[in-house]
Amino acid sequence: MFTIFLVRLSGGGSCLIFFQTMRRLGVRLLRHFYRPPLTGHRLLHQGGFLTGYLPGHSSVIPGSGCHIHGSVSSTAVSQHIQALSGPEQRLLDKLYDGLISGQRASLAESITLVETQHPRKKELAQVLLQKVLVFRREQESRNGGKPVAFRVGLSGPPGAGKSSFIEVVGKMLTGLGHKVAVLAVDPSSCTSGGSLLGDKTRMTELSRDMNAFIRPSPASGTLGGVTRTTNEAIVLCEGAGYDIVLVETVGVGQSEFAVADMVDMFVLLIPPAGGDELQGIKRGIIERADLVVVTKSDGDLVVPARRIQTEYTSALKLLRRQTKSWNAKVVRASAHTFEGIPEVWAKMEAYRAAMLSSGELQGRRRAQQKVWMWSLIQENVLWHFQNHPAVRGTLPHLEQKVTRGEISPGLAADLLLKSFSESS
Repeated sequence: MFTIFLVRLSGGGSCLIFFQTMRRLGVRLLRHFYRPPLTGHRLLHQGGFLTGYLPGHSSVIPGSGCHIHGSVSSTAVSQHIQALSGPEQRLLDKLYDGLISGQRASLAESITLVETQHPRKKELAQVLLQKVLVFRREQESRNGGKPVAFRVGLSGPPGAGKSSFIEVVGKMLTGLGHKVAVLAVDPSSCTSGGSLLGDKTRMTELSRDMNAFIRPSPASGTLGGVTRTTNEAIVLCEGAGYDIVLVETVGVGQSEFAVADMVDMFVLLIPPAGGDELQGIKRGIIERADLVVVTKSDGDLVVPARRIQTEYTSALKLLRRQTKSWNAKVVRASAHTFEGIPEVWAKMEAYRAAMLSSGELQGRRRAQQKVWMWSLIQENVLWHFQNHPAVRGTLPHLEQKVTRGEISPGLAADLLLKSFSESS
C-alpha cells in the first residue's frame, strides 16, 4: 500500500490535492499500472553481460543486485527482445568503457543519459546501469561482499555552509588518497523551472582536483532535497571508481530527508543559530541524522556553537536509536579555520566500521532499494493516472467545482479514483 499525492494547478493558481490509498483500488488498478508504457521487458546480451530490466524509469533498482529469474525472464526474452542499433551499441560501449576506466567525461555523459526525459534514452540508460551494476557486484564480491564505496548524505537549512564544508572535507579526502564524487542538488524555480546550479562555483579548489568529480543537478520539482535520478547517479559514480560519494541536498526543512534513504550515513549540518533544544527534539530530519555537525564554529560564533552542540547532544538522548551499533553524535567544525574537520571524518570512519562489522550497513542498503523502488513506482503510477482517458475527461469539470467551493478536494479525488477504477 502506498499513497497517491496529486497536486494540479487549476485556474487562478488554486491547488487540487488528492489523498487516497492503493488499497481502495484493489488488484485491478495494480494490473493496469503494470502494463509497460514503452516497449516491454528486455533482456539484452551485450559484451558478455546479461542486462535485464522492466519498462519505464521505475524498473531498475540501482544497487540492489537483483536479477530477473525464472519464467518472467524467459517470457520477456521470447516476447520482447529488441536489439540495439549500431550507433546505440557503440554509444553504450564507449560510455561503459570510459566509465569503468575512471574518465570523468564519460561519467558526466552517463549521468546526463540517466537524467534525460527522452523515452528511448531512458531505456539506454537502464541498459548502461545494469552493466555497471554487474561490474560493481564483481568488485564487491572481491571485497568479501562489503560495499567498496561509502555514501554520505549532507543536508541542512539554507545558509548552513554545506558547499563550503564539502569543499574542505573533499580536499582533505583527496589528499588522503580517496576519490571523491559530489552530487550537488540545486533548487529549481517554481515559476520558470530553471536552476542556478551554483554549488560548483563555490567549490573552486575541489573542482580543479583531478581526484574529485562534482555534478550539480536541478531538483526539477522533486521534493525531499534530491532528484529522482540521484540514486542512479550514485551507482554510476561508484562504477567510475569513486570510493566516497557525497550527496549535497537542497537547503531543507524539518521533514525533507529523502537523501537518508539512499546513503550509508546521513549528516545534518546546522548553523550556530540553529534553534534551541526544543527544535532538536522535534521529530523529523533530526531523528534520521547519524551525525550532527554544528558549522561555522569560529570567531564570535564559537560560544553559540558550543551551546547548540550541548543542547542537541541532550536532545538526541531523548530520541530512539536508529541502529544497535551507533549512537548519533554532535560535533563542531569550521570550514574557515579547518578546526574540527579531521574529527568529523574520524566520526564518519568510526560509523562505517561499526556498521560494516555488524552487517547493518548492508542491510540498510537493501532496505533503501525497496524504498526507492516504491518511490519510483509512485511517480509512474501518478503519470498513468493523470494520462488515463477517464481521468482526463473528468478532471477539468471537477477542478472547476473544487475551485468554486461546490465540492471538497477529497470528494473530487474519490470521484476521479472511482472513475479510473471502473474504466480500467
